[in-house]
This record gives sequence, C-alpha cells and structure tokens, in this order.
Amino acid sequence: MAAPLFAADTLAVNILDAQSLLSAFGVLGIALVMFAETGLLIGFFLPGDSLLFTAGLLCTAHAGQGTVLSLPQVLLASAAGALIGAQCGYWIGRRAGGALLERTRSRRLKEGAERAEELLARYGHAKAIVLARFVPVVRTVLNPLAGALHVPVRTFTLWQVAGGLVWSVGLVLAGYGLGSSVPNVDRYLLPVVVLIVVLSLLPLGAEVLRSRRRAQEGGKTR
Repeated sequence: MAAPLFAADTLAVNILDAQSLLSAFGVLGIALVMFAETGLLIGFFLPGDSLLFTAGLLCTAHAGQGTVLSLPQVLLASAAGALIGAQCGYWIGRRAGGALLERTRSRRLKEGAERAEELLARYGHAKAIVLARFVPVVRTVLNPLAGALHVPVRTFTLWQVAGGLVWSVGLVLAGYGLGSSVPNVDRYLLPVVVLIVVLSLLPLGAEVLRSRRRAQEGGKTR
C-alpha cells in the first residue's frame, strides 16, 4: 500500500536523515525538502541526493516492511519541488540582489557561491545551471545568484527545468531500479545512502582541488 501524502507521526524526525523524513512526512516531505534545498538558502544542508535515491528505493516491493511509497507520486513531488524551488530561488535573487549571500556567515554557503560563480564564468549559463543540480550546496546558491546576476529569465527557466528533471527523476529511478533488483534492499539502505552522499560530493571536491591547483599555478607565475 502506498504511503499517504502526509504521515501523522512527525515527532522526533531527523531532518538530516532521508529515511526519517520519508517516514514522518511521506511524499509531501520530498516536495518540501526539494523546494527548500533548491529555493531557500537555509536549505543548503538538507539531504537532497540521498532523499531522492531513498524515496526511489522505498517505491519497490523489495523495500521491506517499513514505509512504501508510490513511484508516480514520488516522481511528481520530486520534480515539482525541485523546479518550483529553483524558480523561487531565482526570483529571490533577482529581487534581493546579492545581499543575502553577502550577509551569510556560513562558510559552506560562501564556498558554494564561489563554485557557482566559477561554473557560470567557465561554462556559460546553460551548462552551469544544469551542472549545478548535481553539486550539493552549489545547487542551492546558484539559483539566487543567477537572479542577482540577471541571467535572462527564459534561459534560466529552460535550463533549470532540464537539469532539475534529469537530476530529480534520474535519482529516483536509480533508487527504484536498485530496489527492484535487490531483495530486502532496506537492509543495505545505510551503506547505499552513504555511498550516494559520497558520490554527490565528488564533483564539489574535484572543483575545489582544481581551484587550489589554479591558485598555486597562478602564484608560481608571479
């Protein structure tokens, strides 16, 4: 049986744990987390990648005796939250400029903003908007940053929709595919989620290493 859109038991929920969020809030939690992570700067710490993948796992008959979700509902909630959130973040940046990012004291947000600016400068608007979806924190700050930099609305909307659908639908279906092929996959949920988190951080780590190398090379040439 599919889980309801909103679970009644929301006590003691761990917002950093994908399975806890899904058990407490069901499909509605997916939409809210996607919206917050991609549209609001305060959502940069939320477990977007692991939540999508775990939700896909829990849509299968092999998910065990715990929470079982409806795949169509999960796909709809994931895509809607990710797309609406990104568009909202863009308009916040458009209206507020870069003030929100300048005022933040979060080191992770500032580093994410630097990576986002580098992506926009190196790859151009279209490619940067799509790539940012797959990099934690960067996907949170790039949307308001694109608005603050006055990236054309049509360009931003087109590519954030393309990137958002590939990211959200792709991760859900990847989790669903694994869950469909591995019996009692819930027994291995923790190591699988840890692997997804590690893999999601690789692009950011690679980008940081490249930036440090460029800075060192630039220092040597002076």
